[in-house]
Amino acid sequence: MVMTASTMLSLGTQAPDFALPDLDGRIVSLADFADAEVLVVVFMCNHCPFVKHIIDGLVRLARDCQARGVAFVGINSNDVENFPEDRPERMSQFAKERGINFPYLFDATQQVAKNYRAACTPDFFVFDDLRRLVYRGQMDDSRPGNEAPVTGADLRRALDAMLANEPAPEVQRPSMGCNIKWKIGNEPDYF
Repeated sequence: MVMTASTMLSLGTQAPDFALPDLDGRIVSLADFADAEVLVVVFMCNHCPFVKHIIDGLVRLARDCQARGVAFVGINSNDVENFPEDRPERMSQFAKERGINFPYLFDATQQVAKNYRAACTPDFFVFDDLRRLVYRGQMDDSRPGNEAPVTGADLRRALDAMLANEPAPEVQRPSMGCNIKWKIGNEPDYF
């Protein structure tokens, strides 16, 4: 299993806009989260062993934090022609099986992933109420096969700090996972 690290987008970056279909075909945009104190954008997919490893912990973390003003949104930007397990109909099945309790969107053109400089699945981005990037990096130290429990400690620490009006942790470790499956000829220039 080859691991790809997140690009660690510059802190303070304004959240790039998006307008993508959810599992019911409804268009969800960045503006739909205007009331959230904190927004977590996670690039994820159905087939990645790293996502499968953390998804139950991510769903628990989202459940814990949503009542406190944190919104979560998942975005799948993978090439579904070459990776059919990530097709929208399979996204719906995956969301139902795993109890995903936040919008899960499909980025067919992969432009949103490029705008966020997303590199891997999962890749986490946390934005404050003004939608400035305050945290990017790993959920925690757990990886498939390393025996570390999925705790969400790094991401939870950042969210707790934001909700307490404190700065996000200074130490932010890159997320690690499978690379986003780019369409041939559509690879980003930031690698």
